[in-house]
Amino acid sequence: MKQLLATVLKNSQIMPDTHLIQAEAADIAAETQPGQFVMVRCGEGYKFLLRRPLSIHQVTEEFDQIWLLFAITGRGTSWLAQLKNGDKLDLIGPLGKGFAIRPQAQNLLLIAGGIGIAPLVFLAEQALKQKKSVTLLLGASSANQLYPQHLLPEGIKRLIATEDGSAGKKGLVTDLLPDFIDWAHQICACGPIAMYQTIAEQQKRHQRELPIQISLEVRMGCGIGACFGCSIRTKQGMKQVCRDGPVFDLNNILWEEIKL
Repeated sequence: MKQLLATVLKNSQIMPDTHLIQAEAADIAAETQPGQFVMVRCGEGYKFLLRRPLSIHQVTEEFDQIWLLFAITGRGTSWLAQLKNGDKLDLIGPLGKGFAIRPQAQNLLLIAGGIGIAPLVFLAEQALKQKKSVTLLLGASSANQLYPQHLLPEGIKRLIATEDGSAGKKGLVTDLLPDFIDWAHQICACGPIAMYQTIAEQQKRHQRELPIQISLEVRMGCGIGACFGCSIRTKQGMKQVCRDGPVFDLNNILWEEIKL
C-alpha cells in the first residue's frame, strides 16, 4: 500500500456522466491485482469529506500507469471529472483483496452490471494472457450507458442487455446467464446486490456448483480496515469489505443480512 500524488495524463468522458482517468502512478500500478481499489482524495475544497474508493480499471503493461473508471454521483466525483492533464491526484492503494483466476478454469464468464465493468476489464486482460476463453455479459439501462466495445481487450466475447431494449437483449444482464452457466468454469461479477442474488438463484436452479467471485460495492470510511464501517456478515463471521474484500465468494455471503 502506497500513498502518492499521481499525475493525471488524460481525463475522458466515455459515456454520459462517466469518466476514465489515466494517471501516472508507478508505485501503485506495480503492486495491483484485478479487483483491488484506491482511496481518492477529492480536491482541496472537499478535504473534510471521506476519500472515495475507486476500482483500478486497468494497468499498463509497463506497470507505470493506472486507469480509474467512475460515474459522477456527487460533489467528489464531479470534482474528479473536471481534472485536467498535469493535475495531481492524492491516492492510497492498492487496497483490498482482488479476483483470483483458478488455474483449472479455462472458460471464464464475466458479468458486469452498469459501472460494474470497472474492475473486470483488468481481470479480462489477465485471463486472456493466461490463454483463457473470456466471455463478458454486459448490462446497462440503455445503449448510451454501455461500456464502449473499442476499449475492451481483443479476444473477449461480449454479449449485451439493456433494460430499455435499445441494444442487445431487452432486460437485465442476468437474463443472459442461463445460456452460459453450463459453459463457464468460473464466474466473476461486479454490479448491484440484486444482480448477485439473481446469479445465486440461477446457480441453484441449474444445480451446478460453480466458483463465483463477486465484488461488493459499499460505503467505506477509511478503506484500510481501521473504522469497521464496511463490515458484513459471512459464513466465516464478520468481514470488512475494504480489507477482506471487496471480492468475496458468492456462496459465503449471508445475503439476508446485507444492508448496503
